[in-house]
Amino acid sequence: MGNEWNDRNTTALMHGEILVETRSHSAWGGAVSATMYLPMQRSHVWQQVTDYPRWVQYFPDVTISEVLHRGEVKRLYQAAKKAFIFFTAQVEVYLNVIEVVQQQIQFRLERGTFTDFTADLHLQDCQSGTLLTYAVQATPNIPIPSIFIQQAMNLELPANMRKMRQVICGS
Repeated sequence: MGNEWNDRNTTALMHGEILVETRSHSAWGGAVSATMYLPMQRSHVWQQVTDYPRWVQYFPDVTISEVLHRGEVKRLYQAAKKAFIFFTAQVEVYLNVIEVVQQQIQFRLERGTFTDFTADLHLQDCQSGTLLTYAVQATPNIPIPSIFIQQAMNLELPANMRKMRQVICGS
């Protein structure tokens, strides 16, 4: 059964689908992970995803992405703006970024407009390309029921991943 599921997922990924898994995280937060296939070597994908100022091209709601400090642990500042039906939310985060070369990037909240925020980006070889998995869990510091946060994450992360693939593959 496991192999059938893996084969089906691999086939879906190779045909451009983005596989999404959403789970609850807290009363006011959400967690989601998305996986996509990129038809290029992991070293090339790594160069693209660690160019943090380019994240404004990958995620349309991100308005600023700048590296504040380089070193063993990088420091990153990101700001985003999201329009909802009744209001527009503006968020900002200062993140500590830990890289495991060509394998993983961990984003950990230092401070910002979230009660908690973590994200992990994993890269792994898959046939002649790379699987990229991006997992986020967050609780905003404004009280929005978690079901809305999860729905937004479930809809937006795949769209953002498609945009990321379009930008990375176009470069």
